[in-house]
Amino acid sequence: MKKALVIGAGPAGLTAAYELLDKSDDIEVTVFEESEHMGGISKTVTYKGNRMDMGGHRFFSKVDEVNEWWDKMLPMQGAKAYDYKVLDVDVELAPNGPDPEKEDRTMLTRRRVSRIFFNRKFFDYPISLKFETLANMGFFTTMAVGFSYLASVIHKRKENSLEDFYINRFGKKLYSMFFERYTENLWGRHPSVIAPDWGSQRVKGLSIIAILKDMFGKILPGSKNRKVETSLIEEFKYPKLGPGQLWDVTASEIEKKGGKILKNHKVVGVIKDENNHLTGVKVETSDGVKTFEGDYVISSMPVKDLVEGMNDVPEDKRAIASGLPYRDYITLGVLVPKLRLKNKTKLKTIGNIIPDNWVYVHDKGIEMGRFQVYNNWSPYMVKDLENTVWVGLEYFCYEGDNWWNMTEEQFADFAINDMVNLGLIDSKDDVIDYHEEKVKKAYPAYFDTYAQMDELVEYLSGIDNLYCVGRNGQHRYNNLDHSMCTSFETVKNILSGTKDKSNIWSVNTETEYHESK
Repeated sequence: MKKALVIGAGPAGLTAAYELLDKSDDIEVTVFEESEHMGGISKTVTYKGNRMDMGGHRFFSKVDEVNEWWDKMLPMQGAKAYDYKVLDVDVELAPNGPDPEKEDRTMLTRRRVSRIFFNRKFFDYPISLKFETLANMGFFTTMAVGFSYLASVIHKRKENSLEDFYINRFGKKLYSMFFERYTENLWGRHPSVIAPDWGSQRVKGLSIIAILKDMFGKILPGSKNRKVETSLIEEFKYPKLGPGQLWDVTASEIEKKGGKILKNHKVVGVIKDENNHLTGVKVETSDGVKTFEGDYVISSMPVKDLVEGMNDVPEDKRAIASGLPYRDYITLGVLVPKLRLKNKTKLKTIGNIIPDNWVYVHDKGIEMGRFQVYNNWSPYMVKDLENTVWVGLEYFCYEGDNWWNMTEEQFADFAINDMVNLGLIDSKDDVIDYHEEKVKKAYPAYFDTYAQMDELVEYLSGIDNLYCVGRNGQHRYNNLDHSMCTSFETVKNILSGTKDKSNIWSVNTETEYHESK
């Protein structure tokens, strides 16, 4: 029996483990996970009966293999969860929390609503050109936006940075209103010093032209069959109990097939012999550091940490890995009786709250990057659905900075003050409870030594039995479906004996689409 060692029990790691066991009878699989949870940043955290989704995960893909995989793990429910004519039966358990005996493996169909909160007004995200948008901007700003966009059409900028990328597609005025500050808040760097690769991955195909095509496409014959950019999709799948449910189910299926999942086992070293071949990994456990031997190593751990723990790496390649930047973030779940924000849309919601999954915050003077409304992701995310609103406040930061080092009480005081200043609640006294979660290396960043990433990829690809998968494993801002696809390709290569790994690294380099978040 060959042995496959899988580092990390996130989407990429668990997908690889399951696929190996499902498609081969002669490979033993062991997964090493440094925490207690399955799913990595796609885990679901439960606090006093309320569930938190780390970052918000929309389950949407144009990859058939991914959709079929999801359907196998969590079959779709017949009714749409936001269709309130049929929702009563579905949410009857939610006010008092889900009944464990009735928890089933179910994907809900959710309505996609994301907006920008700017100058205390809501704007669609992606920006629409409907009357409400123009009215919120005002006549003179609308004219400035129009002329700015025309200027960007006539004079295309060479795309040396993310700033160039956005201005070419939206014009300088819209860029300054809706992209510049949020992007700087997200990355801690101005868009002018960030590589345009991030834009090409996150907002592929999205532009003023794409928005106009989608707008007119909805009213023309054959609209149901029109091609839709991913950033413009109107609904998506979502696990009934949050994204972590999918990965808990996957982990269970892996163990049923004979795979091992070792929690609280942190990989701290990768052993390479004189032939540039991996022989095993070093793992930190409660009993000390242990060595596990294996024939294949599938790594979803951050490239920076992988290379740091590997022996005999050329210094120039080690320097590239060492310099790769990441952005961390903190989510504060806040439980309140209601939000001051009124639902002025035509969309029905339980409790008549705003219908958004998440809202991008662009107000100057407010440090919050986004806030989620967990009630709208799934009615099962909230213990008392009828009487409370469970909100997730998201802040982008660096591990070890001032926010990161605050106590939970200090950070909660700071973040809840932002809620008051934004007008989400009247006062801090409105808060019933709160809970903080910190996420390390949530976002691989596209600056510093990222410019030399191709050199590092070439080196890692030369290690015959090493396979780098997932967002952090490839230092690529992949979505869930593309992270899974890197594992699909890896398993195909292992089973076929293919040594060329370009198919694994080329996942999500196509220009057609990517979800923006």
